Amino acid sequence: MILGASGPILTADEIALYRNERPWGFILFARNIQETSQISDLVAAMRDSVGRPDAPVLIDQEGGRVQRIRPPLVEKYPSAAELGALYRQNPEKGLRAAWLLSRLHAFDLMKVGVNVDCLPVLDVPVEGASNVIGDRAYGFDPVVVGELGKAAAEGLKAGGMLPVMKHIPGHGRGMADSHHELPVVTASREELEGHDFVPFKMLKNELMAMSAHIVFTAIDPDQPATTSGKVIEDVIRGQIGFDGLLMSDDTSMNALKGTIGERARRIAGGGCDIILHCNGVMEEMKAVVEEARPLSGEALRRALVVESGFGRADAADEIALRQEFWGFLSVS
Repeated sequence: MILGASGPILTADEIALYRNERPWGFILFARNIQETSQISDLVAAMRDSVGRPDAPVLIDQEGGRVQRIRPPLVEKYPSAAELGALYRQNPEKGLRAAWLLSRLHAFDLMKVGVNVDCLPVLDVPVEGASNVIGDRAYGFDPVVVGELGKAAAEGLKAGGMLPVMKHIPGHGRGMADSHHELPVVTASREELEGHDFVPFKMLKNELMAMSAHIVFTAIDPDQPATTSGKVIEDVIRGQIGFDGLLMSDDTSMNALKGTIGERARRIAGGGCDIILHCNGVMEEMKAVVEEARPLSGEALRRALVVESGFGRADAADEIALRQEFWGFLSVS
């Protein structure tokens, strides 16, 4: 499991829970962010609680409206859609800008100890879809989304971080916001394979992905992808060919039905390797803990591949890369 925390410093109860239950990793949100040294201290305390100095610590630092660490701590970065617009003007510059933005995220995040960014967003919106993805997407062409997503992933890795592609096998057709209700997609399997799944197949060798809380009626009319053994085995592992570590999207999102414990049980039973729980509510975390299984078998193998997959940051000049990046955006 991956767990959140309730605030900017760990409570005694949180430290005790982490120490006893040993989550594989942690995730940060805006409520955990005050200033740079505080973030570093919080991340260090999380890792200390499980006795693993390199435990994965995740964040959603995309740019645009999904940017957990904001000014004045870091710059306000553009959305994926703005990078997509630059790509349409000049594909070479668009790809370079996508790489640069991720490399800048890595400069920002590695300074405070965060080593995983939940990026790139590989969802491909369609007309009329919920704005939950919206400008978080690079565009409407699945191949372009895949190319920009690949550049973004490589930029993170150049900075010593690892990416998490989301939301596999695709959230772009969702007509509802899965934070609040369950989107149901009625597109045919052929449509999905030719559009929604394409960027994920292009990046199938990445080490981590996050699931989509979406029902695909052509594949499994009863369960959202996150809890569907059929979607996970037939589509994510089969059609797409992703063999990396698969984590759920947030267990507390209301696209999932039932108690937190029931949701966690279905996530584990459906084939996700990791249960993600984000809001830091102690009673909910305890319910997740009751259902989470020790990493074993293929899930353990995938987790160990991730843990060994962190590379060293390149020797890039941060100031020069920032100037280059904002130079692209100032003329876009």
